[in-house]
Amino acid sequence: MLFYDFEVFSHDWLVVIVDAASQSEHVFVNNETALIEFYNKRKKDIWIGYNSRHYDQYILKAIVCGFSPQEINEWIIKKHEPGWKFYKDFWKIQLLNFDVMTNKFRSLKQLEGFQGHDIRETSVSFDTDRPLTEKEIVDVIKYCRHDVHETIHIFTETISEYESQLELLKMFNLPLRNISKTKAQLSAVILDAKQPNVPRNDEFDFSFPSTLRINKYTEVLNFYMENKDYSKVLEIDVAGVPHIFAWGGLHGARNNYIGTGHFVNIDVASYYPALMIEYDYLSRNVKDPKKFREIRDRRLEYKAAKDKREAPLKIVINGTYGAMKDKYNGLYDPRQANNVCIGGMTLLLDLIEKLEPHCEVIQSNTDGILVKLRNYDDYRLIDDICYEWEQRTRMELEFEEFVKVIQKDVNNYILVDAEGKYKSKGAYVKKLKPLDNDLPIVNEAIVNWFVKGIDPEETIFSCKELIKFQKIVKISSKYDYAVYGRRRMQEKVFRLFASVDKNDHELKRVKNGSAEKISYTPDRCFILNDDITNMDIPSKLDYWWYWDLAVERINAFLGEE
Repeated sequence: MLFYDFEVFSHDWLVVIVDAASQSEHVFVNNETALIEFYNKRKKDIWIGYNSRHYDQYILKAIVCGFSPQEINEWIIKKHEPGWKFYKDFWKIQLLNFDVMTNKFRSLKQLEGFQGHDIRETSVSFDTDRPLTEKEIVDVIKYCRHDVHETIHIFTETISEYESQLELLKMFNLPLRNISKTKAQLSAVILDAKQPNVPRNDEFDFSFPSTLRINKYTEVLNFYMENKDYSKVLEIDVAGVPHIFAWGGLHGARNNYIGTGHFVNIDVASYYPALMIEYDYLSRNVKDPKKFREIRDRRLEYKAAKDKREAPLKIVINGTYGAMKDKYNGLYDPRQANNVCIGGMTLLLDLIEKLEPHCEVIQSNTDGILVKLRNYDDYRLIDDICYEWEQRTRMELEFEEFVKVIQKDVNNYILVDAEGKYKSKGAYVKKLKPLDNDLPIVNEAIVNWFVKGIDPEETIFSCKELIKFQKIVKISSKYDYAVYGRRRMQEKVFRLFASVDKNDHELKRVKNGSAEKISYTPDRCFILNDDITNMDIPSKLDYWWYWDLAVERINAFLGEE
């Protein structure tokens, strides 16, 4: 495996390549001949980068094809054109590229920041319109080397993505070149899906499931039958809960709800794949639809046996729905995608309609319902209603029981079971991981208060880990730059900490000469963009700012904003 990263300037370019097996490093600066020679020797290796699917692979291919890196860099960065459109024969250049970027909205620097690593930018501006000096080249190599090693860190954190991709290739005897494909593209290859030569133009000719039984909420059915505008939504009360029905799903919740008792979370197992199989909603581009069912069934067998091979198969069956809305994918079939989504929503509404007289609906989403039983003896009745729905619709339901619900809205809630274990969803309360570690002390304080009764002040003031207080900020391309006090900043990503020091300032973002506040950042902060993993907490950290934010969000759950 080779980990690589390109840096391109107006008169210079360089690439750092790290060989994971030999732990050796190769650096090429403005030397096309040497890089092409290296590529020819190593083109059977897997090349791994961050955002390399959209950028780095095309810089390499352009060099191999005799173009300058500046030409393709201008095409991708300045003109915002996809790399594959630059030259029609790029596909002929063999490159086994694997991209570790799983979230296109997260930059490499953001992920480095979440881990507490050094996120300082190179001191050499990418707008430099002259050949770089020798000292600047050394600085850029150091910067590029750092990003390559950070890519290796992220690869390690997300290695299951890579392993699943390789396992899929083995399972279906696919050539290794498919390692470069996205999950959706791979799904199309495995299912042998190809778009027809003539567009179908029947996107809105969907049909409701034949097993659907809606008697009360027919307004929802009328909305979909009469509406052909994806921007429109239907707002309607269902079972006493405000609901929104859209073309991408449904959601409804009792806002600012806190309750104890007997709660049952009812989810439809593998809902969208099941709809595709049972109602013939799979993309019509699939050559043999039975193959999709076979993959689903094999995955369920592996899952029951706790066989790790279920994970890669999950990629295929879960990636198929999204691919049906992608016009560049072989699975593209928007009518079938609409059938899946609308069928799923209306069948769930069907279940809510049947449950409504016998329990209290707390929330619902695209594939599940949370209800509160009036007393535990009603569990058997609820189970019987669900069983009838399962038999009629050919769907399978999964049940989880909880004793406490803390719910701000459909996107932020905590579910606590009888053993005190909890599940949480939403930016305010989710369990943070190394690659989304933003203001973790605030989330921890909120959960500790609601689940364990621990005062936020105790959680925050007793914490000794500096990383838990970090706020990672990215200045997006919509803005020109950031300012700290009166100082214009060159960086795009910052690690902020609330400060009590009156000499510290606020970080703002600037657009068209106007500076504006950045959400959830302190009015006074200090910036630490170097590595903080072993750093002590500075005395000027403003613990009270984090306490105020935690209390503000707790009050938002309580409806006291």
